[in-house]
Amino acid sequence: MTVREIRPFGRRRSEVLTDEGLRFVLYDSEIVEFQLAEDEEIPPQTLQLILTELLPKRAKMRAMNMLKERDYTQERLKSKLADGGYPPAVVDEALTYVLSYHYVDDARYANEYIRCHMERYSRARIRGELQKRGIDARLADEAMERLYADETLAPVDPEILQIRKWIDKKHFHAADATWEERQRFLASMVRRGFSPDKVKTEINMAIND
Repeated sequence: MTVREIRPFGRRRSEVLTDEGLRFVLYDSEIVEFQLAEDEEIPPQTLQLILTELLPKRAKMRAMNMLKERDYTQERLKSKLADGGYPPAVVDEALTYVLSYHYVDDARYANEYIRCHMERYSRARIRGELQKRGIDARLADEAMERLYADETLAPVDPEILQIRKWIDKKHFHAADATWEERQRFLASMVRRGFSPDKVKTEINMAIND
């Protein structure tokens, strides 16, 4: 395998690109130590050392340090490591390592995210945000159904409370509104991710009060 290009990658580091499409990042001092140069072949023993010892150890430490600061989903952590210049096989090894110690737990992440945001965001928005973070849709739905049904967390449906807050915030008086005004308000709430049936129920309750 031959080095095709060596280019800067942040402070005191460079990315090594090979003729076989492999990419990895090393400190500049390591590139000198391993005597890597463009258009020069990488000795097999050197490549093995980099890919099976140096980079996996570094990726595991990087993952651990990241997880000390905050929780990550599997997908987010994988993406962060890849952005750091680690090859796919090294990223997978680091991810397997932290998963084996349960440092990464998508179910736990989903539960905590829902608990923190269920009184602020609609269910649809929470579901969408979890999917953006790489949480499996089925796992997200199961967590939401369980937590929204837990009356110790929310005696009243959090989505209903949010709808009522929006009604107050927008100074929407359903009893005095025309049919067209009610439809516009309903449409605006649905665009925010709220259940149309719940919005209609709150509008009708306001009309009948």
